[in-house]
Parts: sequence; structure tokens; C-alpha cells
Amino acid sequence: MDRNQSDKEIKEIYLAGGCFWGTEKYLSLVKGIESTEVGYANGRTENPSYEDVCTGETGHAETVKLFYDPAVISLEFILKLFYDVIDPVAKNRQGNDIGSQYRTGIYYVDEKDQERILNSLQTLQKEYDKPIAIEVEPLRNYYAAEEWHQKYLDKNPQGYCHIPSRKFSQAKQAIDPSVLYQVKSKSVLKNTLTEMQYAVTQENATEPPFKNAFYDNFRKGIYVDVTTGEPLFVSTDKFESGCGWPSFSKPIRSESLHEGTDQSHGMERIEVRSKTGNAHLGHVFTDGPKASGGLRYCINSAALMFIGKEEMEEKNYGYLLPLLD
Repeated sequence: MDRNQSDKEIKEIYLAGGCFWGTEKYLSLVKGIESTEVGYANGRTENPSYEDVCTGETGHAETVKLFYDPAVISLEFILKLFYDVIDPVAKNRQGNDIGSQYRTGIYYVDEKDQERILNSLQTLQKEYDKPIAIEVEPLRNYYAAEEWHQKYLDKNPQGYCHIPSRKFSQAKQAIDPSVLYQVKSKSVLKNTLTEMQYAVTQENATEPPFKNAFYDNFRKGIYVDVTTGEPLFVSTDKFESGCGWPSFSKPIRSESLHEGTDQSHGMERIEVRSKTGNAHLGHVFTDGPKASGGLRYCINSAALMFIGKEEMEEKNYGYLLPLLD
């Protein structure tokens, strides 16, 4: 990729995660990753061949070189996705592949990234009893692999891959809310939201039932956090509950919500807030449709903005269109 051809600030990072065919395909699907290439990194010899690397004697790791747009995706989010498709405590092994060339590693070219990487690994270590085996080093050398390795799974859809197919579907939908959906100050929200929207999202108010914008809206589209624009619910999960507020069987991504105990008004309920915007949305109950999991997310219309199917592409939500099928 010629970074001079774009006005965007583009950064690079090198990730070793076992067989590079699957790792490259997985990362190439993520929004914000501009380009990927597979190669051999941090070895002891120059211009090694695949056969050389496979002996394990050159010291190279099968590695994915990637360029990404930090205005769309953060390094921390990329690393989180990377950790999700590797065994971070396995040494010189991933899946069925064994050897030093299949070790896991993060190789950086910007010294400022080192601290961010180490902080990310400290957080990851809390999830494991065994020590993390991912090596972190500055990039010492990198050689592009032979052409037949590049985009291997695009050329050979039935080819070997150690990453489960469901992970590729998740990669297509992965978005970094910390970058794309910015939290606004209360003073800004006070000036941009309606009185009801502010009261609901910032002061935990509840709008009147049957007298709100979306309780009877069943158009195709998505519902986003009115304070940040982060996608929260999709019309295919909306149902008529008779309660007078919009009701959904599940969120688009459970990671987008925070649930906590609410003991206000002499009741004990489970409050639902948006995780990125920390906006009060409503509550979740266990009286939803059994066939859809049994939950009812009862959400204030004032906490939501509706994006119709016909507007989604234009407003940069086109990647969610498959959810409406």
C-alpha cells in the first residue's frame, strides 16, 4: 500500500498468530484495516523461502503485516480481535501447527506502540493462569511471502485454516466503538438533545408509554444510541409487547450494553445503559418471547435514533445491512 496516495493517517503493525493464511483472512475483514500481507518476520536469515522457514531453523515467524486507519480502529481493538483467534498461552504452536515459525508475536515499528501493547497484554494475562506466550519486539526484519501465499483463502476457499468459520463472520461485524462513536460532554448533549432525550439518557427518566416515537415503528432498519450513534438494536429483533415502549429480544452486540441493578421506585430491576455513551436506555425483563431467548429489552424511544434501511449505506451503517435479511 502506498501511504502517500492517501490523506489518511495510516499506521502499521505486524502480528504472528500461527498459520498466516487464516490470520490474514480474518484481519482483512475488519473495518478500519486498510490492507494485509503475509510474510516472515524477525528471523536470522535474509529473504527466506517458505521451505526454509518451515525447517524452523531460520527463526522467522509466519506474520501478517497490516496497515490500519486509527481514525476508524485503535491498536487496542485490533489486538483484542487478534487475541480472540489465538491461544495466547501456547508456545510455538497454534491449532495443529507446531514449530517456532508458528509462535505468536506482536512486532511494532512505532516505539510509542510498545507501552500500549504491554498494557493490552497485562489485561489479557488476568484471564489466564498460565503466562502469556506472545512475544513483543520491535520489527527487526520482514520479508513478504511468495505470491501463492498472498490472500490464500480468497484463492482457495476450502483451504486449510485453523480459525473457526464463525470468527470470520464476527470479524465482518467488528467495530471499534471507542473510535467511531465518540462520547459527548453533558453541556454539548444539553444543547443538542431534546428535553426528553436529555432527561432519559442523562437523568434516568422514563418517557410516557404509547406516547413516544418508536413504540409502534416496525420499519426495517437499526436503532442507535442517540448520544453517540452507536448501533444498539435491529428491527428484526423488535416485537410488539403491548407495554407501550419499543421492545427488543436482544441487542446487536451484547458488548455494546451495560446491565446493572436498579432499585429505584421501590422495585428491583435490571437497568440497561449504552456502554460507550453511558446513556440510560431502559430495562431488561425475562418475559420476552421464549422462541427468541425469553428476554424483553424495554427501551425508551428518547434514548434511540432510528436509521431506516434505505439510509444505512449513506450514514455508514451499510455493514449492518445483512442483519435485516
